[in-house]
Amino acid sequence: MPQLSLERLNTYRAQTFRTAPGLRITSREAAVEFVRQRGFVYFWPITGIVLPSLWVAVAGDRPVADEHDDPGHATWGWKDSLLGQRQWYYAKVLRKRATMIAFEAALYFYALTENYGAPDEDYLTLYEQGRMPLETRTVYEVLLDKGPMDTVTLRKAARMTSRESNTRFERALADLQADFKIVPVGVTQAGAWHYSFAYDVVHRVYPDLIEQARFIGELDARQKLAELYFRSVGAAQVREVVKLFGWRPADAQQAIERLVMAGILRQGVEMANHGAAWIVLVELLDERE
Repeated sequence: MPQLSLERLNTYRAQTFRTAPGLRITSREAAVEFVRQRGFVYFWPITGIVLPSLWVAVAGDRPVADEHDDPGHATWGWKDSLLGQRQWYYAKVLRKRATMIAFEAALYFYALTENYGAPDEDYLTLYEQGRMPLETRTVYEVLLDKGPMDTVTLRKAARMTSRESNTRFERALADLQADFKIVPVGVTQAGAWHYSFAYDVVHRVYPDLIEQARFIGELDARQKLAELYFRSVGAAQVREVVKLFGWRPADAQQAIERLVMAGILRQGVEMANHGAAWIVLVELLDERE
């Protein structure tokens, strides 16, 4: 049975997560290149999820600092300055948490959404089928009809300004981002904190995204995203793939098996004190195995 040592895995992740000496990210340009290399990363580390994050690549493997003058918070400025541009795609995507995605990878995410090429109509089908709440439909229609809008103005336009509507409004924003229907396009001075995202509909900001993703099938999309994931983390179990992407276990397993057939992954690898159900990049294994 092939084996992978924890030391070998940690050494690999120190490279891909940029925690190894000399690999720390120190500029916005390097941050953009980091996202391009990895395909997708979290903005901050997420508890219970193993995935590179911009914070860790800049500040090291430590908790996100509360102090506003912490050097790691340079990531905020880089992120805000590139909203709505084509350096990366930023939105709450993976597990509805802040995710930075290279545009080449964003096509594969989009191919797995329920957007079928008619943004003015697709959402109505979801609503009529009971798969989109009224509040989500309302928020989307406001942006669709009136253009980009900060969250304070958007809440007023959607008639969701009461305290009781806070959760429903935030859920609508998260759901619409995760399904690639809306995207942050800038930061405004609105609100009590003088810091508020402005949102717009995806197809207006990135009109070529729909056309370029049109010919990517679901199987190919899952295979590509699974490959990018394993090239970042080196090794994982099926349940971790399911947890990150929200796929059905059968779909995750199918993507993995295609990568095994392509010679990229190996299944049934044993890792000391961690069991034998690991899927591992072939390049991490001893060639003699």
